[in-house]
Parts: sequence; structure tokens; C-alpha cells
Amino acid sequence: MMHNSIQQSILLSLILILAAHMLFSPVALSVIFGLMLLLLYLHYKNKTARISKVWTYGLTCCALASIYLSYKSLIGVEAGVALLSTFLFAKALESHTQRDLIILFNFALFVSASSFLYSQSMWMTVLVILCLISCLIGLYRIQKSAFSDYASRHSSSQDAKHDLKNVAKFIAYALPFFLLLFLFFPRLPPLWHVPIPDAKGVTGISDTMSPGDIAELSQSSALAFRIVGNMQQLPPRSKLYWRAMVLDQYDGRTWTSNFSNQQPVQAAQLQPEQVDFQYQYIAADPRAQWIMALEKSVPNQHGYVLRRDWSMVPQRQNGRIQPIALQWVGESARIQGDDAQNERYRRFSQRLNVQVQTQSDPKAQQFALQMFAQSQQQPERYVQNVLQWYRNNGFSYTLKPGMLGQNRVDEFLFQSKQGFCEHYASSFALLMRYVGIPARVVVGYQGGELAPDGQSWEVRQQDAHAWTEVLLNQQWVRIDPTAIIAPQRIDDGMQNLMADDRAVLGADTQMWQYQHSNFIRSLRVWSDYASYQWQSKVVGYDAESQRHWFGRLGLHSNYALAAVLVSSILMILAGYFGWIFWKKRQQGSRINRALDKFSKRLPAQLQKQDAETVSVWMQRLAAQVDANEQEAFKRLGVCYQQYSYAPEHDRVSEQVFFDLLKTCSDVLKKHRKDLS
Repeated sequence: MMHNSIQQSILLSLILILAAHMLFSPVALSVIFGLMLLLLYLHYKNKTARISKVWTYGLTCCALASIYLSYKSLIGVEAGVALLSTFLFAKALESHTQRDLIILFNFALFVSASSFLYSQSMWMTVLVILCLISCLIGLYRIQKSAFSDYASRHSSSQDAKHDLKNVAKFIAYALPFFLLLFLFFPRLPPLWHVPIPDAKGVTGISDTMSPGDIAELSQSSALAFRIVGNMQQLPPRSKLYWRAMVLDQYDGRTWTSNFSNQQPVQAAQLQPEQVDFQYQYIAADPRAQWIMALEKSVPNQHGYVLRRDWSMVPQRQNGRIQPIALQWVGESARIQGDDAQNERYRRFSQRLNVQVQTQSDPKAQQFALQMFAQSQQQPERYVQNVLQWYRNNGFSYTLKPGMLGQNRVDEFLFQSKQGFCEHYASSFALLMRYVGIPARVVVGYQGGELAPDGQSWEVRQQDAHAWTEVLLNQQWVRIDPTAIIAPQRIDDGMQNLMADDRAVLGADTQMWQYQHSNFIRSLRVWSDYASYQWQSKVVGYDAESQRHWFGRLGLHSNYALAAVLVSSILMILAGYFGWIFWKKRQQGSRINRALDKFSKRLPAQLQKQDAETVSVWMQRLAAQVDANEQEAFKRLGVCYQQYSYAPEHDRVSEQVFFDLLKTCSDVLKKHRKDLS
């Protein structure tokens, strides 16, 4: 019968695999796996007969159907990993013999490693390592179960510690070789590309915007992306506008982006400032659709497209978190419009960005016309008057503005007067359009925080932001009405604003909720920093990083690398054998060393044989001397047995043993001639 400890290893391994796949697998599939685990647990607990094949085949077929309905295929990265997991859980339900168990644990090792196709994050690595240890403990327990004394015992915490200690010892032996191969083995390009799942919007910024969308997002402290570069050259926080895309079509409820913004721009069409700030953008999720670049920035590497609205997108989703080299070209940089195509785009953009829904928000339209007339129909003065009106009429900044009705701009401007950045950006853009001034909304992020090490800049989901661009003097000028209502949001960042002003979270927010939010935020900062170090130092250790690291060590040729790798392996092997020899020497007590020395002084025919115990050896020596002298040899054999096998409190003293050994040595010396 299968030992309880092996059953525990099986359950633990399957639970860890389920935890690693749960966030990426369909909910129905995770539920089926949970039922399989429950069925297996009840079977082990009740020690019943084998699980019915009806249950095994039924749950397996349900899992396969769930995979096909979710992915429309049984082939591909996500479907393939889910398929492997299904076969693993099904195998666990029918495993009973030792051969089945060995196959099960080895299969679990392979399935756990396939989790890296979902994610290569630090937390996924922790789950995979725990599953590795659990499977190795299971394989170790299978070998131990062959011994009758172990099979008859029940599992205990002492056995678990002993098994973990031995498995950890095996892993520790292999760890130096793993580190050497990781550091020195050549980083080869992939022989094939793994298919990338369909891209999904996960960064919190979508290609549409309506009041309420970003307000919900801004309550999340999850990391959106990280900026790596010389932090001394980073612009002030108030100028850190991380641009995603332009929204210039409005249907009375939702802002969307026109197809004309997606036209690519060549580097030759740019007219940059004399700005030289180069940095790297690292997305928190590889499925991010847009590159949140510091406006205005251009890509410094191939594979990325700059569009007319200064947004950037990858040419192909690669499914990996890797740094993207960018360069900031200055806020006043512009796209030259000398050719006919650029001129047509400019005119089309001007017509598009003054379109409004005349049948909605009548009060806002009337107010805009009156304010524009009071400004002598001068766009610059009108912009300043509208901003001043926001400042003087009791508007407030909050994450919980509430729902708006059909005429949402009228309700926001003249009733609620509570909103988040998208409310202000949307209403301000429409107030410009109502009087014929081209305006559009830009979405992205604003601000951020310095990482704990001071070497990178972290931008989180709560830094999501929306602002307005107005066409003044044939140039798009950024106008951020949120800076008028909540200047601390722009100057100090969203995180500091939430920490200093609880009213931003809503009037109904309790103190414990506020403190809990701050605790989670601090925990996430350090968690994201640890994940960044893992991604940059381990996952991002590619051929370029390897060459850079070797260059710092003075290794510039492949022959030098091979020599270092081989010599390091030889040194480790020499260290292992030296340690084993030293350990063997340490394990040999003074008594054993004294017996070895005693044996070597005897004639060859009287020396201890390899297969001979000390008691038998002493009896053979006693036969060589007189009867009245044999007692010392017999007592020496008994004394050695007591010293070697008796409990600590029953052991004889070493002095007694050495006295008997000296007596035996003197007796043999007296009979030396006869023995020879």
C-alpha cells in the first residue's frame, strides 16, 4: 500500500501546480482540477479501493472540453500547457504501483517547468522551485518505502524534516554547477519562436475613454511600467507625462481614436530639440499594447513604430518583458509638414477635432459661447478664462465622482463638480470645440515615484491620467485642467496625494481602509522592486549582458570562457572530493584511527580484513595467544561494540578502550617471534 508520506507529496505537488496555473487557466478548468484533487484526497484519507474509472474518464473529458471551448483548439501555448496539466491530474487518479508513482513525479517536474511559458516572474519561479522540491521528496520517499521499517511507520514531522534535509543536500550539490552553466554557458538565440497569445489590454489604458473608466483604475497600486536611465536627467515630476495615445472622436459619451493617428512617422520627418535624454522603458506586463513614452520620445531600436499622434507600438508582440531603448526629443519637437500627405493630415485633424454632438449638453455649449465672447474671441485668452473658471467655482478632485446621466458634461460642470482627470480633460476639450478651437484628449500616465534603490522610476496604475491638447498657433499645446483643480496631483504625484488627502479616496473611506491601502501600497513597492531585480538580473541575462559581465572580468574570447568554465568545474569537483575525504576522516573516531594503526603494525596475516568485523578479528587474534591472555581481546571486541552502537549514555569511556588496546598490543609483542 502507498505510504502516507508519498500521498502527501503527490497532493502538495499537484496543489502547487494548480496554484501556478490558476491565474492563467480558464476558471472551469481550475474547478475541475480542484475536484480531482478533492477526489484524490478523499481516496487517500479513507484508504478505499482504487478510484473508479468512470470518475477518472469523466473528469478528464470535462477538462478537455473546457480547454477546447476556452481556446477553440488543443494546440498552442496556453492550450498545450492546460492539456499537459489535465493528463497529469488524470495520471494521479490512477497511480498505484511504484512505476506509476515514479512516472507521476517526473511528469509533474515537466508540467511545473512548463509554467514558465505563462510567466517568468519571480513568484512563478518560487512556485516552480517548491514544486521541484516536493517532487524530489516524493521520489526520495519512493526509494525509502522499499525498506520494511520505513513502510511500517506512519508519517511524522521528524520524517518530513529528515526527507527535506536530504533532498536539500542533493540540490545543494548541484547548485554550483547550475550557477556556472547559467553564468558561462553561451546565450544562443532561440531556434524557434513560441506562439504568443492574443494581446489583451492589461495596462489599464484602453483605446476608449468615458467618465469613470480611469477613476476605477487609479485605485490600483499595481506597477504599470518602469523607466531605467540617468535619474539626474529625468525632467521634473510636473513634466512627466507618459503618453499612450490620442482620443479625438467623441460621440456624446465615449472618446475614441481616429484611424488617421495610426499612420507611421519616419525619423527624417522629426524636428527635435537639442535634448539628449536616453532611457529604457520596461513594461510590467509583456502583453501591453502601447509603449508609455515620455512625451515626446522616439524609439532607438528596431521593431517599434512611432505614429503621428506620438504614440508608439511594437511591430510584433514578443511575449517577453524586455527593456526598450527610447530617446526624449523635447516637448516642443514637432513633425514636419512639408509634403502633401502631412498637410492633408493636418487639415483633416483640424476638422475632426472641432466636431461635437450639438444635440447634447446645451448648457455647456451656451456657456462656452458666452465665455468665448467675453474673451474677445481670442483662443489664448479663452483658454485662460476657462481654467480660471474651473479654479473659482468649487470643483474638487476625487476618485469616486459618481455616475453621470445623458448630458454628462452639463451635469459635471454645473451640478456635481466632482471628478477625476478624465472628467476635466473631456469637459475642457469640449468647451474648446464648442467655440471652434481644435482640441483632443490624450491618455497615458503622469508622475511616478523613484524606486527604492534610486536607480529607476516606477509608474503605477494609479498614476493613469488624461489631459487635453489644444491647437494654438498651428501647434498642439498641452493643457492639463487637473493641474488647476489638484496641483498636488501633478507636482507631488498620485501616491503622495492619496497619502496626504483622504478625501480623494471618497468621503465614506474608513481609517482602517486608508491604512490598509497604504500598507498594501508599500508592500507592492518592495515586491515590484524585487521582481524588477529578478527580471533584469536573471531573466534578462542575455548574450549582451553576458558579454558585458565577462568584459568587466577581462574575458574577451571564447577560449578564455571555455577555460574558465572547465577549470571552475574541476575546482568544484576537487572541492567535493576533498570535502568527502575530510568528512570521512572526521567521521572516523579516535578509536577507529587507533585500530587502523594497530592493524598496520601486525603481520599481514593478522591484519584486519575488509569484510571482517572487529569482534571476529579480535577472536582470531585471541586464538594466537595463550588461554589466560585471550580475555583482553574478547573484552576489546565487546568494548568496541558498546562504543559504536550503544546509546550515548551507555557508551564506555575511550580510556578503557585504549587501556585494553595497549594490553593486547603488549601481548602480541610478547608472542611476536611465535607469530612470525
